[in-house]
Amino acid sequence: MGYKIVVDSCCDLTPEKKADGHFQIVPLTLEVNGRHWVDDESFDQLEYLAAVAASSECAHTACPSPGAYENAFEGEEDMVFVVTLSQHLSGSYSSAVVARDMFYDDNPGSEKQIHVFSSDSACCGESLVAFEIQRQAEAGKSFSEIVEHVQYFIDHMKTYFVLEDMDPLKKNGRLTGLAALMVTALNIRPIMAGNHGVIVKLGQSRGINRALKAMVNHAVTNGSDFSQKTLGIVHVNCPERAAWVRDMLLEKAPFKEVYLCNAAGVSTTYAGDGGIVVTF
Repeated sequence: MGYKIVVDSCCDLTPEKKADGHFQIVPLTLEVNGRHWVDDESFDQLEYLAAVAASSECAHTACPSPGAYENAFEGEEDMVFVVTLSQHLSGSYSSAVVARDMFYDDNPGSEKQIHVFSSDSACCGESLVAFEIQRQAEAGKSFSEIVEHVQYFIDHMKTYFVLEDMDPLKKNGRLTGLAALMVTALNIRPIMAGNHGVIVKLGQSRGINRALKAMVNHAVTNGSDFSQKTLGIVHVNCPERAAWVRDMLLEKAPFKEVYLCNAAGVSTTYAGDGGIVVTF
């Protein structure tokens, strides 16, 4: 049976994966001071980062409409799998669920099977979920087998991140005035993680490099079966830093393979210039 993997644009894909006909990206839109960007191939990261840095207001994102998702479900594929941002972070998941119901209403009797996954993550977390779907589909697994396996994969996936630019958190009101002052004055960088789709703080360090080292140590201490896992790393405009983090992780854990990618628009918005996200 044919398959399609539909993802929102917080799923950061390499050029090779974007060219793979099994993947289709449904873009979110971004807004800064009344100016809008579509998070697709036209997105200019450096231009966008400059606009965000110059703005006193936070950047906003808007999830795809149900209609945009429904259009992506069209085609000859028998199985459609959708992977979205964590449902705790965005309305993208709810929009895709509505689109699935709309598709069946508009196509009575259709035998197309559609399942929507909340990745319980973002950026490289979404990507690893999409890659796992493809592995299972290429192995000839049935729709129900893929759904069960991938949901287990999501439930056991780990996501960590450290931000260099704290402005997105400040502008979005995620840091109090006192906390924002301390972070700036003391160069404090929090080590964050995803906990079933919800962002939690694990600790903090002074300076980005110390924070990244602490993140790596926490990740390998709390992980297992690395030789069976793919390491995903997404960076925002800092390829050398991402390569350094990759090398630190590989020194400590024998991952099966590594996927490393620069962030698209949504990940750029929330991770900020210099941010690093790790998933496995």
